[in-house]
This record gives sequence, C-alpha cells and structure tokens, in this order.
Amino acid sequence: MILISHRGNLNGKSSYENHPEYIQDALSQDFDVEIDVWYIDGEYWLGHDNPQYPVDKHYLENPKLWCHAKNIDALNNMCKNGIHCFWHQNDDVTLTSHGYLWTYPDKQLTEMSICVLPEIQKVDITNCIGICSDYIENYK
Repeated sequence: MILISHRGNLNGKSSYENHPEYIQDALSQDFDVEIDVWYIDGEYWLGHDNPQYPVDKHYLENPKLWCHAKNIDALNNMCKNGIHCFWHQNDDVTLTSHGYLWTYPDKQLTEMSICVLPEIQKVDITNCIGICSDYIENYK
C-alpha cells in the first residue's frame, strides 16, 4: 500500500500545507507526498490556491512526490521533465504520468487506484494500490 500525505499533512489539515519544510517532514517519515505545483514565468511554485513557495525542478524530481499541476504550464513542463504529475479538477479519475489512477472521493476503485481522502468517504481501501490522506499516520 502506497501511503501519500496530502500536501504534507500527517494528522489533519494545517496552515503549513505545501510548505517545503512541512513536506520534508512527511518525506522524512517515509511517506510519499501529494503537492500542488504551479509554473509561472519559467519558475515552479508550491501552493494550493495560488503560488506561494518557490522550488526548483530538482526538488520536484523526488520519486516520492506526486505533483498535482495547478495550471496547464505546470503540467506541460513537468511532463517534459519526467516529473511524476497529474491534472484533475472534479474528474472521477485521472491518470498520473506514472500510470496510477488518481481517484476522486466516492468513485470506484481498482487495483491501480489511489484512493483520495478516504476519511471523507465510506470505502473499502483493500482494493486499491494506495491512499492519499490528511490523516496518513492513521494508515501506517
């Protein structure tokens, strides 16, 4: 089971979501991390609703990061650079650049699915390859 921290959260939402040090803390505890990535004027940024924290391309190349593109330029540039990424809004499912099915809450799961936010739904997570949660420590 792949355990993915949602924006660096381990035990609930935080105002530090997507902050590079917060993400590093989750990575150091051996979790993968889903992060929100923007690409503006030739630079990568982290942040959910807007770009907040600058990062370089090498930061995003960490194989334990799942990069959620927040604008089309981010998706395009991450794909060109071989960074594990995906784009979605309210789709039932989206395919990540590494072939996983990033599955929106309450949608059907498969053996290749990442179950997103299982804490807000009633779902059997035994049929998926991973989960992404704000409470990821509960699944260790």
